[in-house]
Parts: sequence; structure tokens; C-alpha cells
Amino acid sequence: MEVISDQQAEKNSNLKLQLWIAIASTLLLIAKFIAYFLTNSVAVLTDALESIVNVAAAFIGLYSLYVSAKPRDANHPYGHGKAEFISAAVEGTLVLSAGAIIIYKAVKSFLDPQAISQLDMGIYIISATAIINWVLGEVTQRQGIKNNSLALLASGKHLKTDSYSTLGIIGGLLLISLTNFLWIDALVAIIFGLLIIYTGYKIIRQSLAGIMDEADTVLLGKMVAVLNQNRRDFWVDLHNLRVIKYGNTLHVDCHLTVPWYLNVNQAHNEIDNLGSLIRQDFGESLELFVHSDGCRYFQCPICDKKECPVRQHDFQKEVVWTVDNILQNKRHGLADAGQN
Repeated sequence: MEVISDQQAEKNSNLKLQLWIAIASTLLLIAKFIAYFLTNSVAVLTDALESIVNVAAAFIGLYSLYVSAKPRDANHPYGHGKAEFISAAVEGTLVLSAGAIIIYKAVKSFLDPQAISQLDMGIYIISATAIINWVLGEVTQRQGIKNNSLALLASGKHLKTDSYSTLGIIGGLLLISLTNFLWIDALVAIIFGLLIIYTGYKIIRQSLAGIMDEADTVLLGKMVAVLNQNRRDFWVDLHNLRVIKYGNTLHVDCHLTVPWYLNVNQAHNEIDNLGSLIRQDFGESLELFVHSDGCRYFQCPICDKKECPVRQHDFQKEVVWTVDNILQNKRHGLADAGQN
């Protein structure tokens, strides 16, 4: 019987959730266009046009998760996780395009207002879609955070943004029903068109950061805090730490300095302990590449290991690891401790 790894199970779970998002987005798109044909409101059309992007993005995200879930092979030794970044970039581009179309339609409507009808029915329909979108977005974002999936994070953010814009549109429709000022319809569409463009920009920015392997300072800060709080007696120093995301997999490289007299098995045991610690806080979808260094004489003042048989200098001060100093490709000494 084939045993499915925790990492593969996460990928399969992500894929199933994205499939439900694609199905739900298609049904919500149909509902919003029904609302538009009933009301003839450009604000409702704004919501419907964004839902077209939702559907396209959902199926693109579904395909990207399918690709990223494939196991590594000779041509892709680090796996296929980068497909999620490409998916998010395409989704962001679609969101930007939808925002531009929405503003164009809204300006035309502002210059030539059209009569609006059956507002009450339109409000009921799009209110229901807003609730469904928000629930889907919340569930999707939580799983994206849990499994480190940019594709799910992008989908969840997009769905929740769609629900917020729908609420704003509902508010505009209520104002129109109270005042009968048709220009409010176009104004609401322009405002939310700009918000949609901003959301698209943020999605693209995040995806390009992943494609370019830009350092995630928030993630690094959390990891450094965990390492500081749980450092072991044999961990003299840690440096040249790098974290790269490939889909929901984190690749962590670093140099771990241990006492020079440890044998190979003992040093490897410390590496295993380091990996277990990181996996405990950042999930099982992790690949760890650690180079072990033997300590040098100038590191004795920063090493507080008790009863060291080869100590040459008294312990003076521990180096507190920070995002800045742990990224440096050099062994730390007393000068680094003095900077803390």
C-alpha cells in the first residue's frame, strides 16, 4: 500500500479546496449577472465583471496547484512549487484588468446615467454572494497560511476583497433607493474599481517577490525568534541563513557552528534537532540544508557551553541572532555580541 506523505496530503487538500472555489465562483458569477440584468446597475455590473476574474483566477489557481503538487523530477529537482507564483501573477493581472474595465464602464455611466430597476431583488442576490465569498475567502486564507500556499492566499484575499466591494456596492444601491440619485451608482463603481486595482497590484507584487526569491522578512523574523528561544548548548553560532519558498515548501539553508571536537554523528544529531525545531513551528513541508562548522578560538567568548574541555577564553556575552546578523555569511564573534 502506498503511503502518502504529510507534504503530499497538504498539496492534495489544497487542490480539493481550490476545486470547490472554482465551482462556487462559477455559480456566484451566474447569480451576479442575474442581478445585473434585473437592475441594470453599473455597480452590480462591476461586481459581476470582477466575478469573471474570480472564475478565471480560480481555474488558473486550480491548474497551478495541480502542477505544484507533482513530485520533483530530473528536470525540476526543487519540485514544481514555483507554478503557484506564476498563477498568482496571472491572477493579479486579471484583477488589474477588471479594475480598469470597471472604471471605464463607471465613467461612461456617470456621463450618461441609466435607469435602475428591481433594486430590492438585486440587493438580496448580491448580499448572498457577499456572504458566501467571505466565508470561502476566510477558509481559503486559513488553509493557505497553514500550508504556506501562495495560490490559496491569493485566492482567499481575492474572494474576501470581492465580498468587501460587494458590501460597498450594496450600500450604494441602498442610497440610490433612498435618494434616487443615479450618479451614486457610477461613483460607487469608480471607488471600488480603484480598490480592485490596488488589490491586483499587491497580488502581483507578492508573486514577483516569490519568483525573484525575495527574502520574506516577516517569516525570517518569526524563525529567528524561535531559534533564539530554543537554542541548544551545542549551537555555538548560526549564520548564512536563507529561506526560499517553492509553493507550500520552505527550503532552508544555513551554517550551524558546533564544538569542533564533536564527531560526525554528534554534529548530524544537532542538525536533526535544528530541523525538528523548525518543522515544529513552520510545518512538515520543509527541506533543510545545513553546513556544519567547527567552532574557532575567537568564538569562545560568545559560547556559554558548560564544562567545555577545550575552552581557550572565558564566556563573556552571547550573540542574540537577528534577521540582519543571521543572514551574514560569516562566523560571529565577540564584536557581533557587542552590537546587540
